[in-house]
Amino acid sequence: MRVALISDLHANLVALDAVLADIERRRCDRIVCLGDVATLGPQPHEVLARIKELGCPCIVGNHDEFLLDAELIRRYTEAPIIVDSVDWCRNQMRPDELDFVRSFVKTLELPGDIFLYHGSPRSHMEDILADTPAERVDEMLDGKRARILAGGHTHLQMLRQHRGMWLVNPRSVGAPFLEYPNGKTPVILAYAEYAILEDDGVMLCRVDIDREALLASLRNSSLPLAPALMAQYTKPQALPSPAT
Repeated sequence: MRVALISDLHANLVALDAVLADIERRRCDRIVCLGDVATLGPQPHEVLARIKELGCPCIVGNHDEFLLDAELIRRYTEAPIIVDSVDWCRNQMRPDELDFVRSFVKTLELPGDIFLYHGSPRSHMEDILADTPAERVDEMLDGKRARILAGGHTHLQMLRQHRGMWLVNPRSVGAPFLEYPNGKTPVILAYAEYAILEDDGVMLCRVDIDREALLASLRNSSLPLAPALMAQYTKPQALPSPAT
């Protein structure tokens, strides 16, 4: 069984379609979305429709809940551009789209002793990082044990051994970060990443995206964050070659 984990899509249809094509090429048996589907990007309707079309399970992320609770984003961040962009997305949503977001689950267990969440098993707003102290990780796991525990949220790819378990983060389909922003504006990289879980291991995957197509989608959007995202994607980026 090959399970593809996608996370933090953030309304980036160009990146999502590139990842889905790569997942098909690698002949994965199942896809699971770890959350943060429709906010902060130019194509929320299209990304939600694509995920619904796939029929894959979806974990609720903090940004998914921001669409359902208008005040929650204001307790999470005071950055006006982020708040305005989440509000913009919420105002775009049709009732049936919000109903679809309400169908997302908090956690999910899969055969093969796999446990999935968004931030941590106890909260979709917690960051589990490669250098988070082990005792702090224990607190965030909240007593949960499995062969593989996987979540997103940080936009940073990770494969970490913790007390005999594997902690996995597939990074982000829609907005992978160069490094942990620690309160600063993150640097977004011009590719997409996801992970594949197999019976005998974990594969971290990276795919190229069509940067010109993404820039075109941003130009055609009234998303408040669009100008800042365009500035990120027009910068030259000295990056490693995509994984094959």
